[in-house]
Amino acid sequence: MSVSPTSEQQESVLDITVQMSTKSSLEPVAEAHRALALFYMMETLSLVFALVGLVGNSIVLWLLGFRIQRSPFSVYILNLAASDALFLGNCFVLCMWEVFGDTKAPVLVLWSCIQHMSHSVGLSLLAVISTERCLSGLFPIWYRCHRPKHMSTAVCAALWVLSGLLWGAVAVLRFLRKLYIFHLALQCVHFGWFVLLTCVLCVSSLILVLRIQCRSQCGSQHRRPPRLYLLILLTLVFLIFGLPFGIIHAIRLFSGSVLIPYGLPRLLACVNSSANPFIYFFLGSQWRRRGREPLRVVLQRALEEERVEGVELTDISDPNTLDKLS
Repeated sequence: MSVSPTSEQQESVLDITVQMSTKSSLEPVAEAHRALALFYMMETLSLVFALVGLVGNSIVLWLLGFRIQRSPFSVYILNLAASDALFLGNCFVLCMWEVFGDTKAPVLVLWSCIQHMSHSVGLSLLAVISTERCLSGLFPIWYRCHRPKHMSTAVCAALWVLSGLLWGAVAVLRFLRKLYIFHLALQCVHFGWFVLLTCVLCVSSLILVLRIQCRSQCGSQHRRPPRLYLLILLTLVFLIFGLPFGIIHAIRLFSGSVLIPYGLPRLLACVNSSANPFIYFFLGSQWRRRGREPLRVVLQRALEEERVEGVELTDISDPNTLDKLS
């Protein structure tokens, strides 16, 4: 998704329209009005999805933070919901500011960096979750015997700190408007990290899908835990809706090319962050049951620990569980 409009991008919609109008039979003024209408439509849709996503992610944060017992997997989902909520809240503020406020205000630089920071944390968490699920599936006993008890918390804290430091430095350099070479270097580091995490996410998810497919072909009766499907759906939704955020921004940063209308990548990313809570509750729902279930029960079912050889791994540090596995 494109970064929110900064001073170097503020030729804005009308300038983009001038570039496009050379290939169009319409008059530049008419083309400018059409592009402006498209811009406001995408901003309105982004506001709607941001509000819906904020409500959904707030419910997930409340349930995982105060109503459901923590597990290694739920810690990752808790932080993923926090990054989605931060991203959506930031998008809501930026959309309101662009529609009603001064689009050249210096504070937009800070909001832009927060937006990219939350997006980076979300992608990092998805890559970590996918990698852990892949290792857990390929080497279950080895993985559970050697995994530190508080690894999830430590990894999440490290991702927040590192992403905060990176985008904090970018914000400072933008405010100073000096040392452009360092600013460009940091942007290159972020883009390299983005590409690396995307590759890790795709490869590990593909391995996980192939493992599930092999089990199906072998006629295994092992129950597939809902969170395997949860991971696959989260990865698929991100690749479709969340990936353009980093790609389009990098293209505009390094080449200045305009491939898609301004505001569309952010709209797609809002859809991605808003869809995650609905994926959790969809996979945790049991449609055959009559009546409504509490959201806490539905979410807990979606995040339930998988079973290996009939043993429920509710606590990977429990020595009795490891004895049964070995």
